[in-house]
Amino acid sequence: MPTLFEPLILGKLSLSNRIVMAPMTRSRANIDGVIGELTATYYAQRASAGLLISEGTIPSAMGKGYVRIPGIYSPDQIVGWKRVTNAVHSAGGHIFLQIMHCGRIAHPQLLPGGAQSVAPSAILPNVKTWIDGVGMVPLETPRALETSEIPSIIEEFRQATVNALAAGFDGVELHAASGYLPMQFLSSSTNHRTDQYGGSAVNRSRFVLEALTAMVSVAGADKVGIKISPAMPFNDLTDENPAETYSTLANAIGGLGIAYLHVAQTALTPDFHAILRPLFTGPYLVGAGLTKESATALLASGQADGAVFGVAFIANPDLPARFASHAPLATPDASTFYTPGAQGYTDYLPK
Repeated sequence: MPTLFEPLILGKLSLSNRIVMAPMTRSRANIDGVIGELTATYYAQRASAGLLISEGTIPSAMGKGYVRIPGIYSPDQIVGWKRVTNAVHSAGGHIFLQIMHCGRIAHPQLLPGGAQSVAPSAILPNVKTWIDGVGMVPLETPRALETSEIPSIIEEFRQATVNALAAGFDGVELHAASGYLPMQFLSSSTNHRTDQYGGSAVNRSRFVLEALTAMVSVAGADKVGIKISPAMPFNDLTDENPAETYSTLANAIGGLGIAYLHVAQTALTPDFHAILRPLFTGPYLVGAGLTKESATALLASGQADGAVFGVAFIANPDLPARFASHAPLATPDASTFYTPGAQGYTDYLPK
């Protein structure tokens, strides 16, 4: 069975190890969603991971749900990300861009012209968000997307993929986890639609399948992955039968031949890895709360092909080397996770 330090073939890429850096929001972009040299340094410092997955990046201004998160829809945003991919590749790494549309997890103050957020259905999330200069504010009820509007949202994911490739990314990941728009379509608590995008698990999977298909149409299946988080209640979202929902989704995407399935398992039961792993024949990446020991066990048991680490990478930019040498891990400063500037971002140095 493989170890964390053995190579992994992912699409046409040969990863030097099976340690993946998770997508993590860090809120270092400017007001226009453009990232700078500081972000290039941040990712390059962590390029010893077999694969880096970028922070969630919005495909349009209407996808924004948090302050200072980056976009991939304007020329300046593409130029900013090109600095990152150049830096990562110069350091010998590989990087995918995670495309994230927040849907109802957005406040009008973050959206163009104070627009109402959009979602599968007009259901108020019991969630607050941070607004610079204001503080934490409760979200408002979103507007349900008309059926005729959905193709334009799918097109945003396609164009974001085009832009990501122009920026030099090795591939893209569809963020269908953590309670954002694709997961809002998947989940029975947030999708009360009566058209072809609602009702059965097959219909609720349709939006995700169409978004993936659009992304594959321009990048090729070998450069597209997807992240899901079955039964994760984050962002006030639940599903009445997640095992059925995600089995249906896994079966639907199985024929696309995509680069990987990235599963964040947060619920203790059911064991979604036992359910989903047999349904997806490509590389299967596992994340959420892993340690070196638990990741090693998942690989050794054949339950995963790669292990995804998040917070550990923040304070340990050389995480693979620390794992290999059994060095102690530094603890990150949580108060700087989402603050502007270098502190708590690029000032963690290798051992």
